[in-house]
Amino acid sequence: MSSLHLKRFRRIVVKVGSSLLIDSEAGEVRAAWLSALAADIAGLHGEGRDVLIVSSGSIALGRSRLKLPRGALKLEESQAAAAVGQIALARIWSKVLGDHGIGAGQVLVTLQDTEERRRYLNARSTIAKLLEWRAVPVINENDTVATNEIRYGDNDRLAARVATMASADLLILLSDIDGLYEAPPHLDPDTKLIPVVKRVTADIEAMAGSAASELSRGGMRTKIEAAKIATTSGTHMLIASGKIDHPLQAVIDGGRCTWFLTSANPVTARKRWIAGSLEPKGTLTIDAGAVAALRAGKSLLPAGVIRIDGQFARGDAVIVRGPNTHEIGRGLVAYDADDAEKIRGRSSSDAAQILGISGRAEMIHRDDLVVGGPRGEAGGAEKI
Repeated sequence: MSSLHLKRFRRIVVKVGSSLLIDSEAGEVRAAWLSALAADIAGLHGEGRDVLIVSSGSIALGRSRLKLPRGALKLEESQAAAAVGQIALARIWSKVLGDHGIGAGQVLVTLQDTEERRRYLNARSTIAKLLEWRAVPVINENDTVATNEIRYGDNDRLAARVATMASADLLILLSDIDGLYEAPPHLDPDTKLIPVVKRVTADIEAMAGSAASELSRGGMRTKIEAAKIATTSGTHMLIASGKIDHPLQAVIDGGRCTWFLTSANPVTARKRWIAGSLEPKGTLTIDAGAVAALRAGKSLLPAGVIRIDGQFARGDAVIVRGPNTHEIGRGLVAYDADDAEKIRGRSSSDAAQILGISGRAEMIHRDDLVVGGPRGEAGGAEKI
């Protein structure tokens, strides 16, 4: 248990649900609690860690601002409430993080953004740039354009997908309960907390109860689903109580929580997915200099590409071959085939002029690239 400490993780996603963030009676943010959480986040941020926030609350805030009555909302009413609440939510996070000198960036995503490769790469690139600038991405489901039923606070699985997208090594779900119990505590007061879950089994899934909060429809069941998504992708996860002040500091101090462990890490899990789970749509043949650069852990630039084969779209998987046609690796390409053909062999600055846009400098970014061993096998040693 001593190794399970927040200080060992470099990139952390913190999920905050509506039931914690919003006072259901007043319809307003719990300001003192949020300030304490922001102080915890600032502490981790100040130590050089990347922190991302997945925050619910836009619909609840919108209801309050619009003075809507209690009860179920129609889809278009929920969308409109979210439109008002998203502005309020973004302003609130910007204020509490700004009090610690930290910039906040709002990122609104949908399920399709995390599952369709082109949109996935766009969202991933935006998040990566915010982290590079030492800003904290504040991410929420874009409820204003949702075409399926809007789920209040059901951001557990979204948080897990965001953690995977961002290659986070830890996902923290702050909840109204301090972890997973052998039985629902409100039904069995003598039930025991499970401190560590090494693998999500059928028995673990059976322990999940139902949602108990008016604002939150996630419940333990979606948290277990989030754990499956996160741990499969190489991200550890923990459930901890958010009903106390300074909830992250409480975890650091050894407070009660449940850890869900993974045997992988986010980089190797992602690269394994790229190498073996995606069907290549084309081939990039590169020169010897580019081969050496890739083996040294660099990204693939347009200048090193000497041939384009296949019809692929941005975000598709492609094979990378050396000048002797041996496979060097596989990756997610940053350009459509037609644009890639126009800029192959050219410098990144020339590529921007040719395409008429200031696009990405890399043909394949190193984070989206799996490079094989000395003979070029894609399943060999992975470069980062």
